[in-house]
Amino acid sequence: MSTAVSQTWYMTQRQLMVFVRQPAFAIITLIQPVIWLFLFGNLFRHVVELGGFGTTSYLDYLVPGVVVMSALSSNMWAGMTTLDEIQRGTLDRFLTTPVSRAALMNGNVVNNGLVTGLQSVVIVLLGLLGGADYAGGIAGVAVLVLASVLLGTVFGAFSNALGMLVRERESIIGINTFLLLPLTFLSSAFMAPSQMPSWMRHIADFNPLNWAMVAGRSALSENPDWGGVLVRGGALLGLAVVAVWLSIRTFRSYQRSV
Repeated sequence: MSTAVSQTWYMTQRQLMVFVRQPAFAIITLIQPVIWLFLFGNLFRHVVELGGFGTTSYLDYLVPGVVVMSALSSNMWAGMTTLDEIQRGTLDRFLTTPVSRAALMNGNVVNNGLVTGLQSVVIVLLGLLGGADYAGGIAGVAVLVLASVLLGTVFGAFSNALGMLVRERESIIGINTFLLLPLTFLSSAFMAPSQMPSWMRHIADFNPLNWAMVAGRSALSENPDWGGVLVRGGALLGLAVVAVWLSIRTFRSYQRSV
């Protein structure tokens, strides 16, 4: 176990070096969250007057949604990195070494989790600069960041598994494009559940994206529902474990095919 962990960290460092050497990429990934926070947030700032948002500031409501959406959109493309390594032959060369097969897959997932955590903290700080109020304090922010990392792990691992199975860029792009908007709008990202059509509200109850948002918003509120936070956080953790297991299984299937 200790060997697998150390090898996973080595593979993670390898991915992090790419991120460190391309700081412009980190800035580019924050452009869309800024647009959501300050353009979309200001455009619909009076929507809280409809009621059901639990706050008088739409920015307070929007920040957790933007944090979680950013985690989803950035991790859904993890499979593209895996696919690049397959096509360059890098992954096949690693197969000739004694490195743990789980480490080969999980290094990418851990790297994305660290980047997602950093990105989430930056978005929270941007919201604070814009006037958002986090009544839940540091503990609430920590829960929101953890929820976004767990959600990112779910979709990052599933994306890796998808890359192993389809092995085509066009397929990954098509599937991600198909899923991104429905997952986003069938959640409470922009609108209070009480203002959503009943059928959308029921679907959102089964949407992992919504689990992370509700857990984060509750933790950031003045009176958190810690029971609900634990239930949704536990569901995300369980789904993350299943996704990581699936990605490892698909990698072993790929290994047998080469």
